[in-house]
Amino acid sequence: MTVHTTYGTAAHNAGALARLIAGRLGVVFAEHDSYYRGAYLRAETSSGVIEIQPNAIPGDDGEDDLYEARYPEIPTLLLVAAEQPGTAVHAALESVGDLRKLAEEPVPGDR
Repeated sequence: MTVHTTYGTAAHNAGALARLIAGRLGVVFAEHDSYYRGAYLRAETSSGVIEIQPNAIPGDDGEDDLYEARYPEIPTLLLVAAEQPGTAVHAALESVGDLRKLAEEPVPGDR
């Protein structure tokens, strides 16, 4: 089953967090740009995908919108879609200081 897990940090920007995670997991982040999400970083692992997403994304009205409105105080999000239970990815992420798990949700209908 695939589970989407959201982590967040106020201590690291996207680039700094990518360097920390890349060193722990041996992955390479690639920059992506989306009309909806703005610029974000993405890496693939053997068990899933990791994305580092700024919470503030450019809005159509010139004002920033929040990617994840439930956490307005968190400027940098780390999104994981990975198989469960407990992967090496999650263990490595939990070892990063100032990165906390915000939510974990199974993908409906995924087995």
